[in-house]
Amino acid sequence: MLYVTQTALLLGCIYAIVSLALFISFRILNIADLTTDGCFVLGMAVSVSASVHGHPVLGLFLAMLAGCAAGAVTALLQTRCGVPAILAGIVTNTGLYTMNLMAMGWSSNINILKQETVYTLFRSTGIGGSWYNILLSFVIMALFMVIIRLFLATRLGLSVRATGDNPDMVAASSIDPRKTILIGLVIANSLTALAGALIGQMQKTADINGGTGIVVIGLACLIIGETVIGRGSLTRNIIACFIGNFVYRMIYAVILQTRIIPVDCLKLMTALIVALAIALPTIRENAALYRRIREEGHRNA
Repeated sequence: MLYVTQTALLLGCIYAIVSLALFISFRILNIADLTTDGCFVLGMAVSVSASVHGHPVLGLFLAMLAGCAAGAVTALLQTRCGVPAILAGIVTNTGLYTMNLMAMGWSSNINILKQETVYTLFRSTGIGGSWYNILLSFVIMALFMVIIRLFLATRLGLSVRATGDNPDMVAASSIDPRKTILIGLVIANSLTALAGALIGQMQKTADINGGTGIVVIGLACLIIGETVIGRGSLTRNIIACFIGNFVYRMIYAVILQTRIIPVDCLKLMTALIVALAIALPTIRENAALYRRIREEGHRNA
């Protein structure tokens, strides 16, 4: 059970950064950004490629810069070219497939089994013992959660938040919503690329198909977290990104460990968990409405 918990914590910390990115694009900006899948692989490819040349730490920063570029392309397609948000993400995601192959030296996968990573470098310090990878991932996740929380409380951050609520009001306040959308998507995709970079160095490999379904799972984990601790303050919503990922990864790890469900059925199980997580708020609302209707019926009888 300890191994299951460690695995859930490790993956929960890293993938919480993806949910944090989707919180910015989906919850704050109200944009369905489908760049996530390709941007995740982009961060993985850039980070692992940098590690191959002996620069794992630099690889994290380069991955975030690459994610910023991907987010900027998606934002410019939306705001300057008039491409609908969903199509803009699809177009960028399609183009990123070639860019990811280019970053990996035109190979579908690369590995760094004999190279140093940020995790092996941190392990050599002796800090954290056998929990070194979880500790490092948690510190990085917590650091960026704090940074995002502080940023969203600034004047610029408030402008980004207001853009998602009412872009017309923002424009009437002499703030260009195109710039705030650009800033929001750049930040969101840089976080997505960072998560991919960490996963790539943690697994010591990068695969061209490593980001398939990330956007759906990330959103599902965000909704799970909001369901568990509730939506309220901005701080609570940000913490929900980690809680949801930990719960999801815990369920997934238990299934793998206990083999309650055959391995061949894991994709179906994942789809069911994701669908249930996304539908849960609606199910709860409908159940509450049904209870109110029944209570009114009993009172009127």
